[in-house]
Amino acid sequence: MLAACASFDGRGLVSGQSAAVDVERAMGSPAEKRQVGGETWYYYPRQPYGRQTFVARLTAEGRLIAVEPRLNPETLAKIVPNTTRGEQVRDLLGPPWQTTRIARLEREVWTWSIERWGKPGFPAQLHVQMSPDGVVREVFTLEEYQAGREGRD
Repeated sequence: MLAACASFDGRGLVSGQSAAVDVERAMGSPAEKRQVGGETWYYYPRQPYGRQTFVARLTAEGRLIAVEPRLNPETLAKIVPNTTRGEQVRDLLGPPWQTTRIARLEREVWTWSIERWGKPGFPAQLHVQMSPDGVVREVFTLEEYQAGREGRD
């Protein structure tokens, strides 16, 4: 019942004032918590239908720094094939909606549901493929087919 009352984007929380307990009260239990730098990041994926992941960044003392949407072009631009590692992707985007292993290509694929950049309401999937050494090799998006949307591009 508490989850039904949770805020999807942290509405009502105040940077510098809200504590970790306030974040969880407003947004629910995070899907994952990660230590990034000197901060603790709480991940709130709204997958697959919400097509967004929010990150609540907290200071070492447990005060809210910000609540940020992560599935956007600015964050995606930080992922550089043949350079970025999987752990860095996890820090940036949070837990993937799906994880797939493609044995013959020696790839692990992490997938997030997103809206196509610049086209709200047009669903797509973001795929990040990593080789066995944990390095990102490919990043791409695929639009999802929707009946009745043909020719409206």
